[in-house]
Amino acid sequence: MKLENMIIDILKDEVIPAMGCTEPVAVAYACGKTKEIHNNKEINMIEILVSPNIYKNGLGVGVPNTEEVGLDIAGALGIVIGNGDKGLQILGDVNKGHVDKAHRLMDKDKFKVSIKDTDKKIYIEVNIKSESHQTKLIIEDKHNEIVYIEKGRDILYKKENKLENTTGKDFSYLQKQRIKDIIKSIEDLDAKRLDFLLDGIYMNEKIAAAGLKKKLGIGVGYDMKQWINKGILSDDLLNNAMMLTAAGADARMSGINMPVMSSNGSGNNGLTAILPIVAYNNKFPQNEEKLIKGLAISHIINCYIKSYIGRLSALCGCGVAAATGASAAITWIMGGDYKQVDGAIKNMIANISGMICDGAKGSCALKVSTSASVAIQSALLAINNTITFEKNGIIAETAEETIKNLAWISTEGMVKTDRVILDIMKNMA
Repeated sequence: MKLENMIIDILKDEVIPAMGCTEPVAVAYACGKTKEIHNNKEINMIEILVSPNIYKNGLGVGVPNTEEVGLDIAGALGIVIGNGDKGLQILGDVNKGHVDKAHRLMDKDKFKVSIKDTDKKIYIEVNIKSESHQTKLIIEDKHNEIVYIEKGRDILYKKENKLENTTGKDFSYLQKQRIKDIIKSIEDLDAKRLDFLLDGIYMNEKIAAAGLKKKLGIGVGYDMKQWINKGILSDDLLNNAMMLTAAGADARMSGINMPVMSSNGSGNNGLTAILPIVAYNNKFPQNEEKLIKGLAISHIINCYIKSYIGRLSALCGCGVAAATGASAAITWIMGGDYKQVDGAIKNMIANISGMICDGAKGSCALKVSTSASVAIQSALLAINNTITFEKNGIIAETAEETIKNLAWISTEGMVKTDRVILDIMKNMA
């Protein structure tokens, strides 16, 4: 398969709408699909098992249309709705009746959410038992990737050649390419083949506008707008990128009933990959082709980096992956050459490689705000050929080698960090 076609396939698969934070929504989707397959009104037991990273990212985030947080309410709503066809937008039509039924379900001993002892970053298992039969469904590696379905004694579906990691066939191929060649392929593509990416601008700009209009979440974006209006902060590119991206996260983490365009399994990654580019375009309007290809670069670099560090990790994917994609894209949009794009990536990793992920929650707006500002800073420095020296800490000669060093830290160096973060969060729950 040609690299251009592989890029389009990856983008169509990884840049998709999601309603609410991806981890609770994935649990709701798994529960809804399992209930649909179970097809029995009498339920004696519901058991939901999730990986530590799913648990971490779902513990403190708002669930759409509920004013509540957590995996319990999300899973119970999935059971109540029982419709897996809506995928990661399953919670879009939740009403008070659904919430009331979900609470009655959660109040009974038959409903339980637990952590699965697994090394998988993404793992969701739902077991529904009735007197007549039991139904089991498992999601692995991707938030909407069903790999196993069992009903009674019959295996209805089992994904063959299941991946042993979060990389995937397409990403393994992508990893073999130089970033320069990936960008060159995007440059050579007919922009009409990528115009579906524009939906992400409309969708994520809309949710950011909601976070600027009303103080949602902890109100990072909203407050920044007030200070800009008062003249305390300047109305410049950097502050607008911070403001827009934070406002989107404020709204999303509060559980607002609005979809976002996700990137590589994360709504906040989608906000961070897209909204700094929107901020740049608002200040310095681009033609549609340039804008579309910039979005493609941002998303594909995000996917490239996360194929190494994992979809979920101890590192903040918004900072080290999505914002790095945005910085590379902005450098390219500004006319940067391949060496300067390479430099923007190295500048990003030199700056915020230590940003940890302590779960999805309201304060993610602070992290995406910081990430957006560093994305602008790294791009502007790279355009002036101010680039981190090689063999400087974890920074190598190329962006590709630097990303591999980052992955080494994520997959080997921070395994214990991830466990400690989760222990702290459980102790405070």
